[in-house]
Amino acid sequence: MAYSCNLGSGQRVYLDNRGTQTVVTISSSSSGQQQQSSSSFPTGGWDAPPTVYRTSTGIVVRIEAGGGSHFIHLQANGMSVLSSVPSFQNADVLPLEKAPTPSAEPMKPMEPMKPMEPMKPMEPMKPMEPMKMGDMEMSMNPMQMRMGNMQMQMGTPAATGKKFCPQCGARVGESDRFCSACGHQL
Repeated sequence: MAYSCNLGSGQRVYLDNRGTQTVVTISSSSSGQQQQSSSSFPTGGWDAPPTVYRTSTGIVVRIEAGGGSHFIHLQANGMSVLSSVPSFQNADVLPLEKAPTPSAEPMKPMEPMKPMEPMKPMEPMKPMEPMKMGDMEMSMNPMQMRMGNMQMQMGTPAATGKKFCPQCGARVGESDRFCSACGHQL
């Protein structure tokens, strides 16, 4: 028989005895997320349902099996078997609920998916008009961008014969070797 216990804050612990192993699964869920971690501990077959305690150091699960008592400590960063009996002073016993064993529930067969309809082919792209925003203009063919007195161009130089400094965007002459505005070597 498997059991589950609500730990609060979207967390649950699932306890299952599978032969000589106790399987402990912690599941936490919040909006849009779900996480789960499991560990298995050799405890033997259970003599009684487990007991879950909330102690000052975290959650402790007590397993009574043929070989005696086993204590499993659950924390945010994992779970571990305790080598000694923990203090249960001021501890709260959390209620357990019977949970179905995952292997006991028959899986429902999946319904076959309907084939998807093929997508329509994309239409060829149309030439774009230059985009303008205030004193900024951008066009794609030839690729260029102007903003105020700055201009950037890719590909062949414009037929206007105007040249601009690639550093600051100031207009420069054909034969200039340095920008007169910022001194950048052309």
